[in-house]
Amino acid sequence: MTDFMNKVIVSSFKEFEEFVGKEIGFSEYLKITQDRINLFADATLDHQWIHVDVDRAKTESPFNNTIAHGYLMVSLLPYLWNQIIEVRNIKMLINYGIEKLRFGQPVIVDNEVRLKVKLESLINLRGISKAEIKFVLEIKDSKKSAMEGIVVFLYHFNE
Repeated sequence: MTDFMNKVIVSSFKEFEEFVGKEIGFSEYLKITQDRINLFADATLDHQWIHVDVDRAKTESPFNNTIAHGYLMVSLLPYLWNQIIEVRNIKMLINYGIEKLRFGQPVIVDNEVRLKVKLESLINLRGISKAEIKFVLEIKDSKKSAMEGIVVFLYHFNE
């Protein structure tokens, strides 16, 4: 397994295939600030108080603070994935889906999260590589993860 300082680089299906069944690595930690939460709320029009009303959240929330949107955490997957691996020699990458997505616990404002990944499978579909990546979004200093599941990407290599 590699860490974010030693990014995995693959340039072909054959190179990628060597990681099937193995943990590939993890990203650096990313702090989830109130500014990031507010920007996401603005972008998605989801201004539920539990996310954006700091004063109310401190008194009414069971977490005593605001929490990040679950979909904000989902939206960070490609960014964090790209810290772990660089897939070269591709024409195109398509986000194909997310399977078995489960939220374990909320990410409270100012928590730090990182992504840990394992390549579950890699299938050649007539020249298109379908990669199923098991992921866990960890919260720093917490035993329980923020979310986990399997993200599916389609890589179109230039071969």
